[in-house]
Amino acid sequence: MKLLRHGPRANPKPGLMDAQGQVRDLSGLIGDITPATLSPSALAALASVDVNTLPVVPLGEYQVPFTGMTKFIAIGLNYADHAAESNLPIPAEPIVFQKTVESAVGCNHAVVLPKGSKKTDWEVELGVVIGTRARYVDEADALKHVAGYCTINDVSEREYQIERGGTWDKGKGCDTFGPIGPWLVTADEVGDPQNLDMWLEVNGHRYQNGNTKTMIFTVAKIVSYVSQFMTLNPGDVITTGTPPGVGMGVKPAPVFLKPGDVMRLGIQKLGEQQQTVYAWDPALIDA
Repeated sequence: MKLLRHGPRANPKPGLMDAQGQVRDLSGLIGDITPATLSPSALAALASVDVNTLPVVPLGEYQVPFTGMTKFIAIGLNYADHAAESNLPIPAEPIVFQKTVESAVGCNHAVVLPKGSKKTDWEVELGVVIGTRARYVDEADALKHVAGYCTINDVSEREYQIERGGTWDKGKGCDTFGPIGPWLVTADEVGDPQNLDMWLEVNGHRYQNGNTKTMIFTVAKIVSYVSQFMTLNPGDVITTGTPPGVGMGVKPAPVFLKPGDVMRLGIQKLGEQQQTVYAWDPALIDA
């Protein structure tokens, strides 16, 4: 299933995208797509419904396709060729940092540059959405805890991340720096998460082409690893790293985002996003 939330940000409606690309309303079955909706039993109940009995409704603005996230975890340098373009060694263990829950926005929401931004960058990434609590999970069982997958743009302010000391988090957690969606695609529909093509363009120029098969650490390894350090709850998200082609790595000179730029990105089976970049404007953050 392709689960989604759409309409006004303050009052989104739950739905699913059917095989014909129509939005089917789930409001008669569930009030919202919450952590409880992501449990195996709840997803199985939704999957048993005859889609043709659900009303077709106009698509409103995409919102984050689920609610109730308590953690937005990210993995750095998880593609060997991206580590090379960053002039950094391949990590021996996953590099774990956090984006803020406030950075999560719908897939086509404005990306708003923070005050003083000089080096904001793009990163197409596979997002993993937890469906059942994961704590000290073995790698062999890790995927059983995954409800589904989604496309994420891990927008990053490189000066804040790298040049201003401390952890990466301050360059990763700015408002609007985590577009998610358009859908949460359930794990059964995705199949193997380690063979998905992914791409990203800025102003029509293709910068990133990759495939999740070149991850250093697999989704199963990442879920297991992170669960050794913190409890992963239903609705939590792990974004799993990016292939090469980020702006920081462009030769002979880096390319960074500026107001008016348009990003388009997508992952096989998981849908596409598009964001326009704006200068700092708090009204756009809460729109």
